[in-house]
Parts: sequence; structure tokens; C-alpha cells
Amino acid sequence: MSWLVFLAPFVVIGALTVVFAFSGGTRRRGRRLRRARASGTGGGTGTALKVGVTVLALGLGLAVPAAVIASRSAGLGRSSELADQDLSPQLRDGKVLFGQNCASCHSLAASNARGATGPDLDQLGRVSEERVLNAIKNGGTGDLRMPAGLLEEEQAKAVSAYVSAVAGR
Repeated sequence: MSWLVFLAPFVVIGALTVVFAFSGGTRRRGRRLRRARASGTGGGTGTALKVGVTVLALGLGLAVPAAVIASRSAGLGRSSELADQDLSPQLRDGKVLFGQNCASCHSLAASNARGATGPDLDQLGRVSEERVLNAIKNGGTGDLRMPAGLLEEEQAKAVSAYVSAVAGR
């Protein structure tokens, strides 16, 4: 649905452009206005059109960003089934630390993380706390893609407890 909200203004602008182009554009409109003024029938200056286009542009300029911002709340860690579970204080701390230190690289559905360079932790399946803790201490699998010792001992334990509790579910 959000793609429709994003796409609709462009479709409307495109349709208006096509209608304007097939109506003869400004050259034909200018000739009509000159003829109307010469004959004394008025012809107007198109004030209603100018106001309408301005209102449309302002409306879309405000409505589209508002719709995008409103739809983002679901993408901030609230869309996963696991995101709404009551967490222990350690798991809650681990989730926050994961979001601050790991989510930019790793994907994890429970925290709605969509990392680009590290492995998708959900695809690894269930992992033990020890495995996650070793990865944090050693820098992943040791191939230098992840910095070693990224977190202090207690922080690393909180993140490893959180990841082992939610990864692969």
C-alpha cells in the first residue's frame, strides 16, 4: 500500500503533463487568450488553474512525506512477532546494544535489523550464547570482516544472550 502512496503523485503529474501537452501547451492557450481578449469575451487568466495546481503541489508535498513517515513506525522493531515479547533486563540491554553496534551489518528479524555486510543471523539458525560471544570476542569467524572485541565483557554477554534467544525463530 505504501508503494501506491509513493507512486500516485507521479502518476497524477504524468497524466497532467500529457493532458497539457495534447491540449496545445502554452502556445495554443496564448492564441485563445488573445482571440478572447480581442473579441471582448474576457478569456480569464487561468487563476483557478494556477491556484488548483499550487494547492495540489502543496498537498502532495505534505501528504506524501507524512504518509512515508507514518508507515515507518512499523519498521522500527515493532513488526516481528519476537519484537513485542517481554524481555528480561539482560535481553532488553542486549537488544539495545545489538541495535547500536550490530544492526548496521547483521540482519535479525526480532530487532528488525537489515544489515548489508554481515551474515543474516536468522539464516544461521539457532546459535548458542557461547558461539555468539566467541564471534564478538574474535571478530566473527576470524576473517577480519568484523572487528574483534567490539563490546566489553558484560555488553558482549547481553548481546550474545539476546541473539541466541531470538536468532532463527
